[in-house]
Amino acid sequence: MANYRRAWCLGGTYFFTINLLQRKNNTLLTSNIEHLRAVIKSVRQSHPFIIHSWVVLPDHMHCMIELP
Repeated sequence: MANYRRAWCLGGTYFFTINLLQRKNNTLLTSNIEHLRAVIKSVRQSHPFIIHSWVVLPDHMHCMIELP
């Protein structure tokens, strides 16, 4: 597993990108967008955060979030 550097700062705003392992001709994210929305809603109930922007593309997504 990668050793990512993380800044744990309450109220911090973060931009990140999530890529699917197989990106070519993969529409997993957009074809299952309702499931993705439901999972995000579920996670926010136990780990609150604010989504300022969120771009979901067929093979990857970008999200800017703010931690409380």
